Amino acid sequence: MAIHKSEIKRALQNIDRNNRNKAVKSAVKNVIKTVHRSVAEKPKDEVMKDLKHAQATIAKASKKRVVHKKAAARKISRLAKFVNRSEAR
Repeated sequence: MAIHKSEIKRALQNIDRNNRNKAVKSAVKNVIKTVHRSVAEKPKDEVMKDLKHAQATIAKASKKRVVHKKAAARKISRLAKFVNRSEAR
C-alpha cells in the first residue's frame, strides 16, 4: 500500500480516472448496441439519428483518449458500414 503522501494521492487519482474511463467505455458500447437494435426495429431516419449520436460519442471517447483514435475510427467505420448494408436490403 502507498506510504508517501504523493503515492496516496496518485492512487486516488488512478481510481477516479479508472471509474471515469469505465463510464465512457460503457457509453460507447451502449450506443453501438442501440444502433444495432434500431436497424432492426426503427425507420431509416431514426436509425440515422442514432448513428450520428453513436459517431459523436465514439469520437468524444477518442478525444478523451479513453479509446485509441484508430480504434474509434474502426468502430465508426464498421457501424456506418453495418447501417448502409442494412439499408440496401
